[in-house]
Amino acid sequence: MSSSTARPRVGLALSMTLMVLAVFGPISMDLYLPALPALTRELGASTSVAQFTITACLVGLAAGQIIAGPLSDRFGRRVPLLIGVAAFAGASLLCAISPTVETLILARFVQGLAGAVGIVISQAAGRDVYDGGALIRYYGRLTVIAGLAAIVGPVIGGQLVRVTDWRGLFVFLSAVGAALLALVLVVFRETLPAERRASGGARDTGRAFRSLLTDRQFVCAVLITGFTFAAIFAYLAGATYILQGVYGLSPQGYSAAFGLNSAGVMLFGWLGARAAERWSVRGTLVVGLVAAAAGAGGLLATGLLHLPLPVVICSLFLLVAGGAGLSSAPTTSLALADHPEFAGTASSLLGMARYAFGGIAAPLVGLGGGSATLPLGIVTTSALVLAIVFYLPIRTRIRTTTRQKEAACSPSTPTPPPQPTPDWSR
Repeated sequence: MSSSTARPRVGLALSMTLMVLAVFGPISMDLYLPALPALTRELGASTSVAQFTITACLVGLAAGQIIAGPLSDRFGRRVPLLIGVAAFAGASLLCAISPTVETLILARFVQGLAGAVGIVISQAAGRDVYDGGALIRYYGRLTVIAGLAAIVGPVIGGQLVRVTDWRGLFVFLSAVGAALLALVLVVFRETLPAERRASGGARDTGRAFRSLLTDRQFVCAVLITGFTFAAIFAYLAGATYILQGVYGLSPQGYSAAFGLNSAGVMLFGWLGARAAERWSVRGTLVVGLVAAAAGAGGLLATGLLHLPLPVVICSLFLLVAGGAGLSSAPTTSLALADHPEFAGTASSLLGMARYAFGGIAAPLVGLGGGSATLPLGIVTTSALVLAIVFYLPIRTRIRTTTRQKEAACSPSTPTPPPQPTPDWSR
């Protein structure tokens, strides 16, 4: 299926709905971050235990995708999506009435499980209807909208804490879930026809996992995105304690700083998709990883040398703009472009890596207690170094694949004809 034939099938309403579905799970993590210190005090929890409310959501987001992806390949995208959105609204209410930090951690896990469905469906349904350059542009738009949600979440949270407590924030999330359920019921139509669905149950699922996990490019792309998002979620877990606890920003000031970084995700997510499509997937990914590593190095230097606030803001900007902005569309394209028949399962493994690695990294930042600057620098720098390491084995593969595709498209003349759409795998 070419991009030219896929694009007319996608109406504006469906496209916008897919954008919203990509973020309704992650926004459950962002919205309450300005209230995290207050939540820690009210429930009498330590910093590291309170951060497990983030970890539980991340683990749920990871595990839920492993479940939702294969189910959506077998039963279609719509029914699992409706179940997931309804469960998200209910789980958010459970978070709001949690009497202890332990019950809140459990409720957050369920909330993550439900929110994972939207992430899987937004990526897999996009793969159902897009291909080639249109697919890269679509994943670029997902990155941009995720950056917008990251701006809107903490900013709304920072304003809501003026009139309500952290429990009210979860009530708000439940209302968001109910509104999304209504939107999905009205707008979302099935994107995976019955004839294209997996039909062999556990056997088909096992075959899909084997095919994906024996593809070196897919595995390396998953590991790259996993370690990159480990750094991003370490930032999410530690930034509020650094900016508010160490540098004395108010919840509104923290929201503004967070919004600046998220604006960087939007801008560089758009630029990254354009560069990957028109210039080079490989080159765009390298630039993103190097920028994110530079930001992580700045945080490490800040933890060691106690550098001023502007250095922290610039380092955080580089970390998230490079890691979540420039890198997301190239890694997602590399992971999913070769596996349209397993789009849901491939998307679930990709998303699982993002949130599982993030769930491991987030509590490590809390080991520093109230001053998380040095642990954040160590965790983010280590994660970005590992992401770069796992890029190296597929560098040659990407180049070889490009030459093979160009040769296949070429007639028996020495010079291949110009291609109207740049190859995704350069």
